[in-house]
Amino acid sequence: MSDKDLYQQKMRAHLDEWKAELDKLKAKASGSSADTQLKINKQISTLEGKIDEGKARLSQLADKGEDAWDSIKDGVDSAWNTLKSSVKEASGKFKD
Repeated sequence: MSDKDLYQQKMRAHLDEWKAELDKLKAKASGSSADTQLKINKQISTLEGKIDEGKARLSQLADKGEDAWDSIKDGVDSAWNTLKSSVKEASGKFKD
């Protein structure tokens, strides 16, 4: 398996983790007060947008040839770090 394939596999696994975390936030929102629901739903909306951006970056990466994928890897890493921080922040805010 190439470095590109391993990298994509790792990023897909992260996306799956973050989607699962988002599902937990959604479940928490449904059982919360109206004020808390508003706050959580705002975070969820933001995170969904960032996850969609991550998917788009991963798609761009998949479209690049083996030689060219390094050229966009830094952008993918940057988007991933932002998404990771956002997910951690959101889930930390609404822990029981």
